[in-house]
Amino acid sequence: MFLKEFYSGTNDCINITAEQGSLFAKEIAGDFNPLHDVESKRFCVPGDLLFALVLHKYGVSEKMNFTFSGMLGNGGVTLDFPETDAEQFDIDGSNGKTILKVERNGEQTQTESVVDALIRDYVAFSGHNFPYVLVPLMTKQNVMINISRPFVIYDSMTLEFDHLDFTHPKIEMMEPELSVNGKRGEAHLHFQIKSEDKVVGKGFKKITISGIREYEEKPMQDFVDDYLARKDTYLESMGS
Repeated sequence: MFLKEFYSGTNDCINITAEQGSLFAKEIAGDFNPLHDVESKRFCVPGDLLFALVLHKYGVSEKMNFTFSGMLGNGGVTLDFPETDAEQFDIDGSNGKTILKVERNGEQTQTESVVDALIRDYVAFSGHNFPYVLVPLMTKQNVMINISRPFVIYDSMTLEFDHLDFTHPKIEMMEPELSVNGKRGEAHLHFQIKSEDKVVGKGFKKITISGIREYEEKPMQDFVDDYLARKDTYLESMGS
């Protein structure tokens, strides 16, 4: 399983350092959100890494919902992944806080090739939401993030499969939506899941955006250019 370098501990008690979380964001998700930089004062472990670890341990169910109820920072918190067959369970931290709520039902598969493929393709889709999806969505509504203190976080995600008899799942983007209420926004990024050109499932990712303000083209474009430049610099340093 390719996730081994991104955490330490057993299947039940897991630790994720800032370095491991940041590496996953950049190397696997292609996500250069400043919140995932090791040196960030507001550092948080990528939600996609937690999602991936849940699938790694519990497999894929026909219906799954993930709700992020807390942020995991760089504080040496140990996560408890309980041994359970329950349809609803929590991933709690050693600090007494619930980080992730999981709901699942229906048939299950723990076929490693299927789980790995779904994780890799979903995370790649998820990590590229900014700037390629979110910025055009905001521009259409004449709004933008607070570029001096960007706060774009993963709220929840839902997966729903017609069946689990597939081998090469691929995520395909559908029409995204953005609702704005004052300084807060919610983006719903819809997708379908295909295998061998046949639709086998669907889902959406919900993102919460804070500090929304009126759109200004140059500052927003400068922010995007800087984001992409940081990404390019990192990839060049890795020889990619």
